[in-house]
Amino acid sequence: MNGLADCRLDGDALVWDCTTGSSAERSAQLQGFLQNCQAQGLLPGWRHEAFAFWFDGCTEPLMEQPPLLAVERAGFRFLGLMSHAVHINGFTPEGALWCGRRSARKATDPGMLDNVTAGGLPAGESPLGCARRELWEEAGLHWPDEGQVHSAGWVRTRRAEPEGWHDESLLVLNLTLQATQVPHNQDGEVQEFLCLTAPEVLQRLQAGEFTRDAATSLAQGLAL
Repeated sequence: MNGLADCRLDGDALVWDCTTGSSAERSAQLQGFLQNCQAQGLLPGWRHEAFAFWFDGCTEPLMEQPPLLAVERAGFRFLGLMSHAVHINGFTPEGALWCGRRSARKATDPGMLDNVTAGGLPAGESPLGCARRELWEEAGLHWPDEGQVHSAGWVRTRRAEPEGWHDESLLVLNLTLQATQVPHNQDGEVQEFLCLTAPEVLQRLQAGEFTRDAATSLAQGLAL
């Protein structure tokens, strides 16, 4: 089907027999299929960045072993594959929340409010490595001193989106920023940063201004 070998329709399901071959061979085969889909206008938002897939329900990426495959990240929603991401809640010492407004040019959720840092996990990068990089690129902040950042664990989000089926496991980190630590975007992916009080955050959550994953990460971080 569209150049993907050993792929067949089984009722309403699309079945691909990929039990043989190496991770690299599977990745190359599926990447070619996705490129064909993109050329036909079926796959928007091509990012030229690979995500890794181990198996459905793989909450934490298995960095010690190769993934089943790694392909263009836009293909994950298109095919309903589970991906991974890192989200950081940025609090002030007084309990206010630093929130980034996503660039209007973003492929997903443009202009919506997000955590102080949020990013998908590229293939080959560790979750903490991703957190360090994204914290600098999106917020212009160096990795904090010991005691400023705490893990709130992983949470899985699943829902239908215009691009397909979103299925992602989020590592949520809570970061307490010092008064002198003010986020400033470096990579153009954030329009502005807002420092919101708890009532302001609740009001904007109820108004639907936050991305769903940002709202989920905040709830996870606060153990709600």
